Amino acid sequence: MLAGLVAVLAACSSNLPKQVSVQEAFDSSSTFSRSFDAPPAQACEAARRALLSQGYIANARTAELIEGRKSFQPDPELNQEMNIRVVCVPQTTDGQVSIGFVTALQDSYMLKKSANSASVGVGALGSLSLPFAAGSDSLVKVGSETIATRGFYDSFFDLVETYLERGREAP
Repeated sequence: MLAGLVAVLAACSSNLPKQVSVQEAFDSSSTFSRSFDAPPAQACEAARRALLSQGYIANARTAELIEGRKSFQPDPELNQEMNIRVVCVPQTTDGQVSIGFVTALQDSYMLKKSANSASVGVGALGSLSLPFAAGSDSLVKVGSETIATRGFYDSFFDLVETYLERGREAP
């Protein structure tokens, strides 16, 4: 009897949701942010130019927000899309120094192939399957990850700074 009760409880416990460990640690590192000696609108304009110079499509833009998207195909059956979002906010009360917050999200898609067949129903005779060779391909999202590599963000911020300096040099 006790062995049966233990078996029932073990079966019930296997249906419980799996606990996922938290992968987030809030700290004061500056991986995702950088201060700029420029107002937020100028910092975001420099970020827009940095994204455009690397082949990103700027698909959302305000004075303090820019989003860019770029697609990659590293393998014939794998597609990746990088989405970068930059938010620029004043860091000082006079608004002449800003801080840029950047997040890069990479989505991965795999090619899924599916075969199709056709059936024809004929009243009293039933249905007839015909071997039409048809198929369709579709992309299925298989992963999404926030890029957390410090070097990635450092290189982006360095390019933004380059565009800010070019803007200061212009008459």
